[in-house]
Amino acid sequence: QVHLVESGGGLVQAGDSLKLSCAASGRTSNSLAMGWFRQAPGKEREIVATITWTGSNTYYADSVKGRFTCSRDNAKNTVYLQMNSLKPEDTAAYYCAASDRIGMGVRPSQYDYWGQGTQVTVSS
Repeated sequence: QVHLVESGGGLVQAGDSLKLSCAASGRTSNSLAMGWFRQAPGKEREIVATITWTGSNTYYADSVKGRFTCSRDNAKNTVYLQMNSLKPEDTAAYYCAASDRIGMGVRPSQYDYWGQGTQVTVSS
């Protein structure tokens, strides 16, 4: 079992930056692919970014490419999402997810472990 806890969300203005963190505990000795997803009210959960166990490969949704950066520090069992140039359309609950079944994935069904989410609200 892997336990994930997100932090770093908040209320910011358009153009500001936020850095989300996701701390993992439990069976972190397994090679975990990590992903960031978000879900706005009335919308489906969507991929934001994903990163392989080694951190050598990342994937970003087109809507955040060039503005968001996903990284990880395996020594701290923590994954980060640096979000720059935030837009009102980035407003959502952001979730961290982990999987020991895949190298990297973009579908929620590929992940077995989820955090409780952290709210990001961007005002115009």
